[in-house]
Amino acid sequence: MSIKILFFGDIVGKIGRQAIGKTIPHLRKKYNPDLILGNVENLAHGKGITSKTLKEVTDGGIDLFTSGNHIFEKEEGLDLLAQKDSLVLRPANYPEDTVGIGEKILEIGTKKLLVINLIGRVFMEEEKFSCPFLKLDEILKRNSKENLAGIIVDLHAEATSEKIALGWYGDGRVSAILGTHTHVPTADAKILPKGTAYITDVGMVGPKESVLGIKKEIIIEKFLNDEAIKFEIPEQGVVQINAVLVTINPKNQKATKIELINEELTI
Repeated sequence: MSIKILFFGDIVGKIGRQAIGKTIPHLRKKYNPDLILGNVENLAHGKGITSKTLKEVTDGGIDLFTSGNHIFEKEEGLDLLAQKDSLVLRPANYPEDTVGIGEKILEIGTKKLLVINLIGRVFMEEEKFSCPFLKLDEILKRNSKENLAGIIVDLHAEATSEKIALGWYGDGRVSAILGTHTHVPTADAKILPKGTAYITDVGMVGPKESVLGIKKEIIIEKFLNDEAIKFEIPEQGVVQINAVLVTINPKNQKATKIELINEELTI
């Protein structure tokens, strides 16, 4: 019996949260996923999380959340990360004293699934991240005695080369490596030779007529004048919904299928 994992790319602002609530019932009926995951580093008006915004997407149907470098932007978000049974992961390769956890084992019926959150280092030098490759080794070794049905990795990174390299590095050792952060869905979803589902970037759940979720006029103005700006996210319009559905064979942790989900709806 296979396990189906539905994973949403970066959920951006109010418009993204509303789209999740409207989309999941339809996707649940169509695909019948066993677990729904989503990246929430941009959940609360583009940066970080709050109790209210997290509840909105939890009520919408997401079971566990991954994140990235913006997850620490709001004080309330730090409290949510610090909760003992937090359902929000932060990248595991942050310094050890960073609030929150970077991995979590979930139970799906009688089966266990490990979800790992990592962050890349190329073009993201503002933080002292440790090597995501070595951190993956460490986490897999620590959980090697667990009877896992699957292992899902969210690699939140800028550089395509770093993501692709980690995909090859993890091939056959994890069920899926799913890229996030750039908000631009890539066309390279595939099953690698040793059974790992891979995509360089899932994309986003956010406004279609924007620049990575931000009002296009603001970003164009920044490029023209090179001045500091205040980001604003459209709250109405067409929303692009980028996700993937990964099917896993729990007997060997191998992925058997990865399917791109690219839909639109109007908020």
